[in-house]
Formats: sequence, structure tokens, C-alpha cells
Amino acid sequence: MSDQTLSAQDQTSPLEPSPIADSVVPPRRGNGLALVALLLAAAAAAAAGWGLWQARQLQVHDQQLLAQLQDTGAQAQALAQREQALAAQLGQLPSADELEERRRLVAQLQGDQQQLSKRLETVLGASRQDWRLAEAEHLLRLASLRLSALQDVNSATVLVRGADDILRDQDDPAAFAAREQLAKTLLALRSLAALDRTGLFLRLGALRTQAAQLNALAPAFVGQGDGQFSLTAEGDGSSRWAQWWEALSHYIRIDFNADQNIRPLLAGQSLTQVRLALTLALEQAQWAALNGQTAVYQQALKQARDVLEGSFNADNPDSQALRVHIDELIGQPVAVEMPDLAPALTAVQAYIVRRQAAEQTAPTPTPVMQEGGQP
Repeated sequence: MSDQTLSAQDQTSPLEPSPIADSVVPPRRGNGLALVALLLAAAAAAAAGWGLWQARQLQVHDQQLLAQLQDTGAQAQALAQREQALAAQLGQLPSADELEERRRLVAQLQGDQQQLSKRLETVLGASRQDWRLAEAEHLLRLASLRLSALQDVNSATVLVRGADDILRDQDDPAAFAAREQLAKTLLALRSLAALDRTGLFLRLGALRTQAAQLNALAPAFVGQGDGQFSLTAEGDGSSRWAQWWEALSHYIRIDFNADQNIRPLLAGQSLTQVRLALTLALEQAQWAALNGQTAVYQQALKQARDVLEGSFNADNPDSQALRVHIDELIGQPVAVEMPDLAPALTAVQAYIVRRQAAEQTAPTPTPVMQEGGQP
């Protein structure tokens, strides 16, 4: 095929121009070479730049490696120094024999400490019990004082009950005798009659106030509006007789029951003296009620009743009410016979002495040592 084409081209006349050859201009060889040279220069420049970049990266990498190497050397030096310090500390440690001796001493110290702790607990427990028993004894003494000085039954009962509670908390059979005496004392206190001295004092004070206001009423003329003096006009001559009659009615008493005893009316200084005598008698009764003096209390109230009967009329409502109250208060008790707390106090003291003697003779427990010196 190619041979035929070449023969056909040879047969064409060279003088006949080709239409394709006329239209296409042949390329210039100088421009192509320049372009190739330019491309080669650019490739060479790129290769040189890449080589420089690679060299720079290698230099940076070498610097990083050098820094890491320096850090590693510093760490190795620090580790060497630490190893030397640990070796020095290890050289200062005691030997195995010394460690064993120290362990034995520590175990012995722990045993002594536990033994001391047990002894301390025993001593403190005994001290607490002794304090409680001393408190029970003090409560009984205080109850005895309240009974003898103030005759305060309620307070004494509370104090004796507190002492019995303390002995009950001991849970000791040896306290049976002391608790028996306390039970008898409580029973005797509860069987006493209730005393209300404060109430008696206040009631007597109210009677004193009423006695200070007590007055002997004198009869007075009271007009009813229909008498002969009511018809007289003011300024009339008969009004003077009415005024005189009204004045004389305060001094003259007409009694149609002449067979009864008539007491003289008190007025002025006599009435004041009688009131003072009555209030003094009631005040003495107040003092006797607070101090539990039965004889003085009854004598003072009887004296007040005698003054009331001898100086005031029996038909006076105020004097009658005052007399009723006095008669009621005379029968009120102000003192009772208090029980003796000495047997209970003696029994508690004897129990305390026996308990202390038993604690002193009791042997001290010794701790049991286990294997290895452990208590």
C-alpha cells in the first residue's frame, strides 16, 4: 500500500503545485528548539528547588534529632542522679536484723498501749460509777435538808426517787439493802398529807385585806318620801328640825328588840386599833403557815376570831363571812411529821464503802500475747 502511494507521488509532475502545500506553511525549527530549551530550564529549576527543599527539610530534621538527643542525654543524667540518690538512701536503710528488732519493739509497744487503754477504761468506768453513787448520796442529803428545813414533801420525793434510779442503773445485787430503805422512804413520803402552804398564805392575805376594810355599820335614818319631813319645803322653819333629826339619827339608835345584847359601835381611833389587831393576828397566822408552826397558826387564828367576835356585831354580813373563813382555815394542817431519811442515807453509804473495797481488791486483768508478739 505504501509502495503504491510512493510510486503515485513520484509520477506526479513537480511543476504542478499541490493544493495542500500552498495552504500549509512549514514550521520553523528555531522556535521549537527554544521552547524545548525553556521547558528543560524550567524542569531543571524545579528539580533544583525540590532539591533545596529536601535539603532544608533534612536540616530541620537533623536539628530536631539533635534536640531530642540533647533531651535524652539530660533525662539520662537526671536518672543517673536519681539512681545515685536512691543508692545513697538504700545504703542508709537498716539491715534485716535491725528491721526484725524494730518490728518486735513495735509489737511490744502496741501490746503495752492496749493494756494501758484497758486499764484506763477500767479506771474511768469505776470513776463514773463512783461519781453516780456520790450523786445519789448527795440527793439523799439534799432531800433530808428539804424535809427538815422547809418540809417540802414534793421536792424530797423527787430527790429520793432520783437516788433510787441511780442505784437501779448500777444493776448490782449488793444494792438491794439500800434500795429497800429507799423504797420504804418513798412509801412514807407518799403517805403524807398534802400541804398547801402557799395557798394558805394567799388566803390569809385575802382575809387581811378584807379585815382592813371591815367597818361597823351605824344605823341611819332613811326617808321614804312619805314622812312628815318630806313635806317641808326648803327654807321653811321645819327644815331645821329635819336636819337636826338626821344628825341625831347617827348617835341615837332605836331598837325594838331590847332583849338582845347590844354591842357599842366602834368609831374613829377604836375602830382603827381593832382593825390593826385583826390584821396583825392574820399576819402572824401567815408566818406560822409558811414555817409549819401549827400551835402559833391556830393561836393566831383564834385570836383573830376573838377580836372579830368581841368588837363587831354578829349580824354584820362582812364580819360573818370573815368569821366563816377563819373557822375554815383553823382546821387546815400546816405541818406534818416528816419521815427520817437517816436509815436510807446510812444504807447507801454502806453500799458505797463495800463497792469501793471490792474494786480495790479485784485483780487487774493481764493481756494475752499472741504469736509474733501481738497482744
